[in-house]
Amino acid sequence: MIPKIILGKGSTRRLIAYLFGKGTANEHVDPHLVASWNDFAPDPGRSPHRDPKEVEKQLYTQLDQPVAMLGRRAPRTTVWHCPVRAAPEDPILSDAQWAEIARRIVAAAGIAPAGDTEACRWVAVRHADDHIHIAATLVRQDGRRPRRDYDIRAVQREARQIEVDYGLRRLKPGDGTAAKRPTSKEHFKAKRLGQDATSREILRLRVRRAMAAASTEAEFFALLEATGVTVRLKLGPSGDALGCNFALPGDTNEKGEPVFYAGSTLAPDLSLPKIRQRLATTSPEPVAVRPGNPWHQATAATERITHHLARSNDAVAQGQLAALGGALDLLPLAAPAAARAELERAAVAFERATRSRIAADHASAVVLRRSVQAIWKDPARQGDGAGLAMLLDVALTAVAYAMYWHRTRQHAQQQAAAEQALIHLQAAYAQISGPVLTGLASRAPSPQTQRRYAHHLQQAVPEHAERILADFAWDALAAVLAEAEAAGHNATAILDQALNQRALDDAHSPARALTWRIRRLGERHAPGPRAQAANTSHAAAHPTAPRSVEPQTRRR
Repeated sequence: MIPKIILGKGSTRRLIAYLFGKGTANEHVDPHLVASWNDFAPDPGRSPHRDPKEVEKQLYTQLDQPVAMLGRRAPRTTVWHCPVRAAPEDPILSDAQWAEIARRIVAAAGIAPAGDTEACRWVAVRHADDHIHIAATLVRQDGRRPRRDYDIRAVQREARQIEVDYGLRRLKPGDGTAAKRPTSKEHFKAKRLGQDATSREILRLRVRRAMAAASTEAEFFALLEATGVTVRLKLGPSGDALGCNFALPGDTNEKGEPVFYAGSTLAPDLSLPKIRQRLATTSPEPVAVRPGNPWHQATAATERITHHLARSNDAVAQGQLAALGGALDLLPLAAPAAARAELERAAVAFERATRSRIAADHASAVVLRRSVQAIWKDPARQGDGAGLAMLLDVALTAVAYAMYWHRTRQHAQQQAAAEQALIHLQAAYAQISGPVLTGLASRAPSPQTQRRYAHHLQQAVPEHAERILADFAWDALAAVLAEAEAAGHNATAILDQALNQRALDDAHSPARALTWRIRRLGERHAPGPRAQAANTSHAAAHPTAPRSVEPQTRRR
């Protein structure tokens, strides 16, 4: 159940007219009162022998009476409006049930505490099966103002208890860092315009992508312009930009003017100061990303996220999650058409997991951000798709760790968002990795060579060997080992190196994880004979052993 408090000025006349009208898309059905401050307020929806407009006037006049009595002493904010919406899967509640819910909401908010006969005047209007609107005035009948300190939090707490009492879908408690949800009006407008998403949601994704792709503020604004987003800067007295608003082409109001959304209303981290903070180089000196394959660099940086989540401080961990979210925002633009939809759903879901009350250390994730930017600028470098597949393989583990990290900090909404993102990432990974692994398996070496690799696996990781050899990806793993060996690498040494990079305990498929690691290692310059001998000696002195992994969060 989602309550949303909206404050206004002046009379309740326009609000009452809207609630008892047809709606912007004729969506209002049988509007009527289900409850009121005195239980016998005029009801425009249940007065068949009277002009509805006259009844509406009588209703808003009675609502506004305590405000009118104060005259010039009335507060600036006088209207309290709270839509309360049930989830689509919830049962349809009766008028009596909605009336009780309305009373609990106004009591929790301090508008009309139970038993207070001098409280504010209010009404609850129902014009659809799944929600009501509560309209109140913010002057009590005794002329005082209501005590509504922290009414937003109080109403949310009461809504969570209502969900329990009525057996409704239980929403996750939030921490105030979630992006603002689209309104019903925005949803109807999107439907009317033939859009799959609301303008708010489309803008949020475009601004996030521009922020992930840009290195400077000028580039950020240029990327937005290239995607058709109109930017309006808020300038201070000095002429410096203090904030920015965004609008989509074709999204206009009744006057034909563009509908602008402030960055902070798209998401808390999309205000201009927060965008500047993300774009700025926060480390003492620029962090250089070595020349090389950006897919490999992004994969290595993503693989390190699990270490940061398990062992670094919270600020670094939060910065890593923000960078991972930026990477997921850009990956659909570098992916095959068949996988873009699932990747975009994963990015939209994970967006909620990138923020919490913990301030992020963005400087800790510069390498991941810059390598993903390089991928975005030249996505063709992925070749056969192996680059994207290996990046998604480690991203799955990183997202699973993000679930655990948020759960241990009681970030319920963020944990649920990471869990939802994981489902979409798994679907995208299956679409992308399948053809790549099939192509590699077609180049598998001879049975004799595979037996040699299998023998070393059984010695190095006996606890995983049986599972790896039975995996459908074993032929692909043998193929990349043979290709690395043909490039001058020692197959035993490179396999040991891959095994020592990270434990395989949390890998959904150890064979696939090793395939991508060896593919990355095999594309590096092959070491000379002396280096290979040294690597062999080191591996013999430090045999691979299973290592404990924190947290024990397995990918499904």
